[in-house]
Amino acid sequence: MRIAILSTNSDLYSTRRLVQAAEQHGHEPVVIDHLRCQVMIEGGKPEVLYKGQPLKQIDAIVPRIGASVTDYGCAVVRQFEMMKVFTTARSQAITRSRNKLRSLQVLSKAGVGLPKTVFAKHPKDVDQLIALVGGPPVVIKLLEGTQGMGVVLAETAKNAKSTIEAFYGLKANVLIQEYIAEARGADIRAFVVGGRVVGAMKRQGKEGEFRSNLHRGGSGQAVLLTPDEEWTAVNAAKALGLRVAGVDMLQSQRGPLVLEVNSSPGLEGIEKTTGIDIAGQIVDFIEEKIPTDENDTVGV
Repeated sequence: MRIAILSTNSDLYSTRRLVQAAEQHGHEPVVIDHLRCQVMIEGGKPEVLYKGQPLKQIDAIVPRIGASVTDYGCAVVRQFEMMKVFTTARSQAITRSRNKLRSLQVLSKAGVGLPKTVFAKHPKDVDQLIALVGGPPVVIKLLEGTQGMGVVLAETAKNAKSTIEAFYGLKANVLIQEYIAEARGADIRAFVVGGRVVGAMKRQGKEGEFRSNLHRGGSGQAVLLTPDEEWTAVNAAKALGLRVAGVDMLQSQRGPLVLEVNSSPGLEGIEKTTGIDIAGQIVDFIEEKIPTDENDTVGV
């Protein structure tokens, strides 16, 4: 098969590993910068152009779409979908997962455990919003934030109120979320591929840091999920329509609580922490979904 990895940087760990895994499985990988793609719209004849030339004979795509270019990246993925090319992440699922509020609403409907969260556009009573999530400390999140950026822990009502008012003064949309003290600055990243968890790690924030992102200095260790945690991870990905996802969960006294579901989860942290060939698992999933017989005509 000819597998296209949509990535703006071929040197990134995740991109390199997907290329390597595809080659090890006997396929032909090609890295395509989706920002250099052009979408050709014509009645009954959708095409994707790359550097001015039509992309043909692509059997599957693996989107690695950055948050800052979600709209354009999803337009390219959607075009491949119109061309009947298999994708490990549908455009609609990527868009849904990138909107923090929308994704939480979808997860809530699916019965997935979540921290108490409140959203209001122009609140008249900030104190009431803080009280709705259990009072200080509270976590304040920008809707557009990624990788731990745009996330603030306000330890007192005064700090929370001033932070929220400052964000609203800048016309920023924010979520106010309860702080799960028993998690102690740690969370679990479960990697879901094709409806099953293929690897999981516990991430611990560095001392004095409540965010556990590895790129912010946190540490990770491989873990086995409880049945509740595995159910939560699988169903969170399923609810958002993601075939490949990184599901971030907190361990709380009332069970696992989903923080976020990532549609383009990085491979470096999970592979180096667990020793599991996650890239190979993604290629395995593609093989399960697409016939590899040379007589089959797949893609364009």
